[in-house]
Amino acid sequence: QVQLVESGGGLVQAGGSLRLSCAASGLTFTNYAMGWFRQAPGKEREFVAAITRSGSRTNYADSVKGRFAISRDNAKNTVSLQMNSLEPEDTAVYYCAANYRRNNLISVVAAVYEYWGQGTQVTVSS
Repeated sequence: QVQLVESGGGLVQAGGSLRLSCAASGLTFTNYAMGWFRQAPGKEREFVAAITRSGSRTNYADSVKGRFAISRDNAKNTVSLQMNSLEPEDTAVYYCAANYRRNNLISVVAAVYEYWGQGTQVTVSS
């Protein structure tokens, strides 16, 4: 079965960095656009970043542009999220997600992503 397993979350001070990783198995990784979403307590899940199947294009939420970078390694079936200049507002559970695509497009809509990881907690202290 398909599994997405996130790692790399933790507690960091404001201004610090973290790198999240997501290991995918049970699917043909290059057929899937990959995304990162997050959900803070009492808030809805929101889009953070996404990357096309080939890795040629990316998309970011305005709130993280210039601070976060998504990348993928199709040889290792992994997708990563480098998070720099972290702010307390970035505190949330971060989820990796996979969206089957027949084209090289990406979506910011959580509902179109078929598979999700269990999430990893990121806490940024002020």
